[in-house]
Parts: sequence; structure tokens; C-alpha cells
Amino acid sequence: MAKPAVKLISQLGRSTPDTVIVRGHDLPDALMGHVNFGDMAFLQITGRLPEQAESLVFNAMLVALVEHGMTPSALAARLTFAGAPESLQGAVAAGLNGIGSRFAGTMEGAATLLSNALADAGDAPDIEALAARIVTAQAATGRHLPGIGHPLHRPLDPRAERLRALARQVGRDGPALQLIWAISAEAARRSGKVLPVNVTGAIGALVCELGIDSRIARGIAVISRTVGLIGHLSEEMAHPMADTLYQRVEAEVSEG
Repeated sequence: MAKPAVKLISQLGRSTPDTVIVRGHDLPDALMGHVNFGDMAFLQITGRLPEQAESLVFNAMLVALVEHGMTPSALAARLTFAGAPESLQGAVAAGLNGIGSRFAGTMEGAATLLSNALADAGDAPDIEALAARIVTAQAATGRHLPGIGHPLHRPLDPRAERLRALARQVGRDGPALQLIWAISAEAARRSGKVLPVNVTGAIGALVCELGIDSRIARGIAVISRTVGLIGHLSEEMAHPMADTLYQRVEAEVSEG
């Protein structure tokens, strides 16, 4: 006997000849002109519009990651565009492929670490003791703590500090934010190194505070860096540098 067909369900959107509904909201009348891009992203991801405090924090998270100079993803986008100027989206996609465990994508690891640690910690966790256990366990693996440390921004990452200040301003400085900063302090104390909470660590903590699934965390970087990469390509159109970059590398690379 054939198995009954699985019912396919999506609450994201539907259209009729005269309207478009997104997450239960009339797109032309209730969202367009009323909701900013960050709030729309929040609605699409979570299924609800953010509260005012959530909107402030979430939009700041998105803004924080739009631009950070000539990163590998920006270079990949520019160089791809130099080879295929007819494919803007291909160049953007090339840059987005570089979002991972070293650049921009580490908020996923931070969010997962924090959410797992707090899941079994009860309603009033001992943040300092929890941080100490996390640093000990991570040291035993030999891996870096996600969201901690930065090669340039030290002793503080100004983006992370601003995000926490905004969270405090609107009453969202909860256990996940407290824990990531406690982990930073504990790791620095044990190692004797300067190990600030970086921007992806702060975003990973805020993902937890906002109740967003940690598996979606890297998507926040994708949203932000898409905007940033389009900016790089806009600049590349007006003031090209990709050809010079690859010609310089070709001329300077060693054969030995």
C-alpha cells in the first residue's frame, strides 16, 4: 500500500491576483512603507515582528557586519566580478561562500556554545562557574573559543561593546551576554592574553537573547555581508582594482 502523501506546509507567503501576504501580513498595505528592512528580516526568520527593543538590537546586529574592509570575501567578490562582470549575483555569491568558521560566521559557534551551556543551567545560572567550565572544556579540545579574541580590535572590539551597551539600554543584557563576557575574562585570565569578546561573539549571544535558533545565526552574517559585497561591487564598477590586484599577485608570487 502506498504511503499517504506528506502534507506540505509553509507559513511564509502566498499571493492572489491583487495582494501578497507574508507571514500573515499584507505586504503592500501593512509592511511596505511601515517596516524597515531589519524588522522585515526578523519577521521572515522568526514569524513575528520584533518588539521595539528587539528591533533596535537586531538592526544593530545587522549593521555591525556590513563592512570590514578588504576581507577575503570582499576580494573574492571583486575578483569574480572582474572575470564575469555580467554576473553581479555570481560575484556576491562568491563572496558569501567565504563566510565560515574564521571570517564572519563564528557567531554560529558562539550561539551554539552559549545556548547549550545555558539550556541545563537553570533559571539562575552561576555565570562565573559556567564560564570556567566552558573555558576548561574548550582548552581540552585545543580549539579556539568562538566569538573570543580579535587580531586587530584589542583590548576591546568596539562593535561588540556597542552591541552590549544597546542591549543594556533596552533591558536585553541577559545570561547569554553575561556568559560570553565572563568566558572572555576567564580565558584572558588563564592565558595572560588579551581576548576580548568580538563582534560575532556578541551577535551569537544576542541570537540567544532574542530566541533565534543558533543554526540561523550565520544567516545574519549572510544578510549583512550581502549588502556589504554589493557596496564593494558598486565601488569596483566606479573605481576598479581587481585587475590590478590579480596582476600584482601574478607578478609578485614566488615560483620557489
